[in-house]
Amino acid sequence: MGILGTLNTMSVSDLLQFLAAGRKTGTLKFGRGGIVKEIFLEDGLIVGSSSNDPREYLGQMLLHYGKIEELHLQAAMESQRESGGRLGEILSLRGLVRQDDVIEVLRTRTLEIIYDLFIWEDAQFEFFDNAPPPHDLIRIQVEATSVIMDGIYRIDEWSRYRAVIPSDRTFFELTSGWTEWLNVSKEIREVLVHVEKRMTAAEICYNMHTSLFHTCALLFDLVNQGTIRVAGQAPLPVTEVADDLSALKLPQTVPELLNLARSEMKENNAENALAIIHSALEQEPKSTEAQHLLQEAEKEFVAQVYRNGFSGRAVPKLLHTREQLEHERLGPKEGFLLSRINGESDIESILSVCPFREADSLRMIKKLLDSGIIGIK
Repeated sequence: MGILGTLNTMSVSDLLQFLAAGRKTGTLKFGRGGIVKEIFLEDGLIVGSSSNDPREYLGQMLLHYGKIEELHLQAAMESQRESGGRLGEILSLRGLVRQDDVIEVLRTRTLEIIYDLFIWEDAQFEFFDNAPPPHDLIRIQVEATSVIMDGIYRIDEWSRYRAVIPSDRTFFELTSGWTEWLNVSKEIREVLVHVEKRMTAAEICYNMHTSLFHTCALLFDLVNQGTIRVAGQAPLPVTEVADDLSALKLPQTVPELLNLARSEMKENNAENALAIIHSALEQEPKSTEAQHLLQEAEKEFVAQVYRNGFSGRAVPKLLHTREQLEHERLGPKEGFLLSRINGESDIESILSVCPFREADSLRMIKKLLDSGIIGIK
């Protein structure tokens, strides 16, 4: 028996408890915005999970846990593009990471994907009865009760973090005794370096290749210890919809927006279609129709970009000084991308370490090129 609904009507903990009590086998799928996650169950036990959130990809997790460096990931992904194969196996065969470490990180990733669902405020879900897991799944075997307890703990902690760090745009400043904490751990030292640069919580999250929850946990502790303090909120970046679709009069309803997006795709305007779909998802994040259309539009946009002569081997360079960039209303994602543009790495190498979807990264690069902030060597 399949079930479907939204997290407004049934929480993640209630869902898992229901499926565990019934000893269900199948796939529990969640969708919010463009993110899709799946939990795989057998006889009520959780045996695995998957996610299309780039921040939860294996490469990003290996970076976060210090198993590899960004240069290692770039080289491995270039090999993967040329010859295929699994990323973990490529890294292991090159001697860049132990296979045991890959398995350990994959198992940790499996649970982190699920725990993150507990702090989702809304999403569409559907349970596919007896749907088998992927054949290459890295299997775990965990009681749902254990996951539920840890998930509820995260909900409580998230409320505490948000009381101090109200948004992803929060930035911080160091207090007088901050140097005493430099030798506590490599991770804390990295956070303090980012705080000194006045990075927002979101920017720190991207640069540390970790989840926003973990980032806020570190920042919250440092604020409580008096090592850093909240200094303010960064201004909202200029929205992509305003930039890309300022000449169009967008309809108000989600069905009308999706119809317009389809029309744009038929006219080979995949970039416009993407911006329109994102506008629809802002109104209705759990719309499965918008999520499916987003995947189509992203695939078409990426293909169009490369068909139109855009080369992944091109090397971008900064045309603006750091002082000029401070006056640009750029978002945290654009800030991360710009930080990886050094005049030496090509676009493919930069994309391989970005914790973003390929289409989003290419749209940002195109926008930065069009605005003259970056150029091509």
